[in-house]
Amino acid sequence: MSEISSPTDAAPGRIALVTGAGSGIGKACAQALLHEGWTVVYAGRTSATLSAAIAQADASQAGCGERAWSHGVDVGDEASVAALFAAIRDRHGRLDLLFNNAGIFPPGGTPDVMDGAAWRRSVDTNLNGAFYCLSAAFALMRAQSPQGGRIINNGSISAHAPRPNSIAYTTTKHAITGLTKAASLDGRAFNIAVGQIDIGNVASEMTERMAAGILQADGSIRPEARMDMSAVTETFMAMARLPLSANVLFTTVMATRMPFVGRG
Repeated sequence: MSEISSPTDAAPGRIALVTGAGSGIGKACAQALLHEGWTVVYAGRTSATLSAAIAQADASQAGCGERAWSHGVDVGDEASVAALFAAIRDRHGRLDLLFNNAGIFPPGGTPDVMDGAAWRRSVDTNLNGAFYCLSAAFALMRAQSPQGGRIINNGSISAHAPRPNSIAYTTTKHAITGLTKAASLDGRAFNIAVGQIDIGNVASEMTERMAAGILQADGSIRPEARMDMSAVTETFMAMARLPLSANVLFTTVMATRMPFVGRG
């Protein structure tokens, strides 16, 4: 395998890729990386949304947007992911951090109600997409000099315990745990540290319905507590800052009062 050298213009800072960077957790973590001096690739489906996220980061810390650029990608499409990583390789010659964040929560329902198309969309994005990005990052990190890097997979509280009517989402998030464990083992030989952050009830557009009231395992509808996004970004950055000689394999950050421990 040929070695990739880091170009001089990338030497002063580290290069990060965040998928699903246009909104929610991805946008917040990409901004946190920018504010600490990383060069950040914002990847997602919609170019306008990515550009707006970069502009927002730059507005909150003038000049940091100069270290960010965006690339449209469908993580569920292997060729689209390959094009993204080719662009990163051409522009920077290396990648130091992948935040494998892109994901969807398909319409809920019991197994007999969920149709095959919704199931496949969930698997394509949440699982296949995570694998395609991890695989491409592995190849780049293994070949670059200095060798190695960090991959953080976004799991979920659902990687531990399901919600009612969430079979596709829960299954894919359980699978992410297997992906993390296997990749962490395989990465040892190449100085690639792989970990997972499992997040529960952060205040975002996706969880607004939880604050209003959501179905519980006992059949009741109850509102759930949410935490501020800063709790997620601080946890994420603690993982990102570690030297490659150390790794947080799994960590869970959640709203203290959310019904997770004892769910069911």
